[in-house]
Amino acid sequence: MEGQSTRQLKVAREVQRHLAEIIRRRPMSQFGGAMLSVSEVRISPDLSQAKVFVSVFPSDKQQSAMKILAEQKSSIRGELGREVAQQLRIVPDLDFYLDTTLDYAEHIEELLKK
Repeated sequence: MEGQSTRQLKVAREVQRHLAEIIRRRPMSQFGGAMLSVSEVRISPDLSQAKVFVSVFPSDKQQSAMKILAEQKSSIRGELGREVAQQLRIVPDLDFYLDTTLDYAEHIEELLKK
């Protein structure tokens, strides 16, 4: 998060909060039975791009859930736009990335058990 301005951090938090709610409102079946959570959002300095990091559970549904999320990008951005219209002049373009920190933690835990 270092290097980001206060404005970027505020916008990122706001976008993360709204995206988490938008995704939560959609049924799990829409994402192939996977549960998604927005773990982090990073905003570009000009506030036009958002890198959205998403955790997917269970992990065996990650690829299909991320594909579905990418396909729904424009409708999710549209919903976000309606929700943040009062706060933001421009709605950032969304790029979804898989957050693998949970998988990494599990992997380390398994290694430590051995």
